Amino acid sequence: MERLQSLEFEEERKRKTEQADAVVMRFLPKEEGFASILLEAMNYSMRSGGKRLRPLLMQETYRVFGGDSAVVEPFMAAIEMIHTHSLIHDDLPAIDNDEFRRGKKTNHAVYGEAMGVLSGDALLNYAYETALKAFDVPEHPERVVAALRILAHKTGAYGMLGGQSVDVMNEKHRQTKIDQNMLNYIYENKTSALIEASMMVGAVLAGAKEEQLAEVEQTAKSIGLAFQIQDDILDATGTTEELGKPAGSDEKNEKTTYVTLFGVEGAAREVEAYTREARRLLAQFPGEHEFLEHLLIWLASRKK
Repeated sequence: MERLQSLEFEEERKRKTEQADAVVMRFLPKEEGFASILLEAMNYSMRSGGKRLRPLLMQETYRVFGGDSAVVEPFMAAIEMIHTHSLIHDDLPAIDNDEFRRGKKTNHAVYGEAMGVLSGDALLNYAYETALKAFDVPEHPERVVAALRILAHKTGAYGMLGGQSVDVMNEKHRQTKIDQNMLNYIYENKTSALIEASMMVGAVLAGAKEEQLAEVEQTAKSIGLAFQIQDDILDATGTTEELGKPAGSDEKNEKTTYVTLFGVEGAAREVEAYTREARRLLAQFPGEHEFLEHLLIWLASRKK
């Protein structure tokens, strides 16, 4: 198949992102009743934009492995809710104390710190309520059970939250000089685990076999590491206007990143290496995966 040209890919990416966003929006809670402010705060952060990368990766992996039903849609919304919950809590005064995210006021800056805590908690819980709606699709309930197990494991203490905890404790104890092994642990869990969950859930819902699921997990891990290291580079080289959040925060907080360990050029080489590995593994996927491959390249070269 002829390679997608850059303009064609960009148009396709925007179209698919808009589709993923529409799916996510359908599952947001109604802002009504005595808890309407909580629900409004939840939806405020969910509607604040973003790449919709995780639901997009989930949908594309589901498609590559032959999936063609609506069973993936509740999980697409759920993964974005979990991701958004983590951003709300990251921005809180107790952690990063950021007032801008995606060019808009952060949740706690608009609704207050207490509501920031509660809306983040509520989104995490509502994510699982939403994922459970996949049982409404009367086919392969065992795949939904397997997907729920992946989602719970990759987002909890042995995944995303575990990685966040190590990152936070390093900052709390002013451990600004950490080695690459610990940094990789943080990145593999804080960032990669949610990308792994996205792609693995898509694959398992489509009926991927166990050995295929292991390949998807490794592919997603490489994607996640490339994505996070590129974030390090952008924080060091981008502007607040470009990023939609404070630039230079890693240096300001004396955080160890791939840029502090290897420099900008060295970090860029690491991004290239992880992207190359992800593409090598992706080549073993069944079905047509040209768009997914171009998406990996775009992630590794993005400017925000």
